Amino acid sequence: MSDTFDGIIDRFVLSSAGFARVLGAVPSEQWSRPTPCSEWDVRQLVNHMTRGNLNYVFLLQGGGRAEFLRLRDADALGSDPVGAYTRSVRACAEAFGRPGALRQVLDYPLGEVTGRQALAVRTTDSVVHTWDLARAVGTDDELDPGLVAWIDDHLDAIYSGLSESPTDADTTHRFFAAPAGEPASGASRQDRLLWRMGRNADTR
Repeated sequence: MSDTFDGIIDRFVLSSAGFARVLGAVPSEQWSRPTPCSEWDVRQLVNHMTRGNLNYVFLLQGGGRAEFLRLRDADALGSDPVGAYTRSVRACAEAFGRPGALRQVLDYPLGEVTGRQALAVRTTDSVVHTWDLARAVGTDDELDPGLVAWIDDHLDAIYSGLSESPTDADTTHRFFAAPAGEPASGASRQDRLLWRMGRNADTR
């Protein structure tokens, strides 16, 4: 499994750069727009991403799953959402880049994982939510094809051993949206991955 996650810090940084690109184009009047994640508007989605990065750092520092979940929706944006997100990415990348961090066992809400696997989950989250944000604000929603291919090829390994997974038919879907129907005939690899993650790429 270690080969699956080789270069994971670089993948996380790349996925975060994709989210930041879309985030930088959000005009002030669109922060309250709905997103494909029905429980979040644009600001709440950006907060989820920012707080998530900080919570992963918290796990590396010895934090536990209960506190992770308690802080999940706490505001991390303040008056500078773009800056807050950028700083959270930097903090997360630096924390996971420290010696031993990728081998550290973390008390993740869905089960104990190594730092390496946790960052793979975080990278997947970043890629999928980049699409959510792009759809919400009506900008280009094409994802990095290399990241799409890597996630699509390794989705089972990324969520291996966790109590809930987008690839498990018996999941509770507390944390992951459920796929609906079947992917469209001739769907692109991006659209097939989005379908696996409970998104309908045909919805405009």
